[in-house]
Amino acid sequence: MSPEATAASALVRLLTEQGLTVATAESLTGGLVCAALTDVPGSSTVVRGGVVSYATDVKASVLGVDAGLLARAGAVDPDVAVAMAAGARRVLGADLAVSTTGVAGPDPADGQPVGTVYVGVAGPGGTAVERHAFSGDRSAVRRATVGAALDLLARTARNLRADPGVEGYGGPTTEVPRSREEAP
Repeated sequence: MSPEATAASALVRLLTEQGLTVATAESLTGGLVCAALTDVPGSSTVVRGGVVSYATDVKASVLGVDAGLLARAGAVDPDVAVAMAAGARRVLGADLAVSTTGVAGPDPADGQPVGTVYVGVAGPGGTAVERHAFSGDRSAVRRATVGAALDLLARTARNLRADPGVEGYGGPTTEVPRSREEAP
């Protein structure tokens, strides 16, 4: 079993135990996070659905990301990731939602180098976003992003049970914690 499949299976089990539902809003992963979740038997009890918002205008028209923000910052931005997650949570009626936006390559985009990724999460306690700097080819960046999204969702679900507000989740504002790759 791949690391993503193992993580998805554990996450579906956790969400089921918690009685939580989940949704996805994906750009660079093109539905891979939702696919990882729905590959797990029994996932229909927790997965509400996903929005693949690959095009920038879909982020605005379907997920409600502010068009002005997209025009100013581009799609590869922490505030865009948060707005995508919040939009998916609202549109799909989920307890938790995760988003992915970034640059998988082969070329830089929105002034960001290949491998720059933002993963956002929205839930009853607020929002959070993480920045990652992944290396490798397009496939490796997308695979790493799926793992990061599943990890952030799992930490968020555990924190809801234990103590909203732990690890940068649950507050009223968006935090941009350093990713593991950037930590000293």
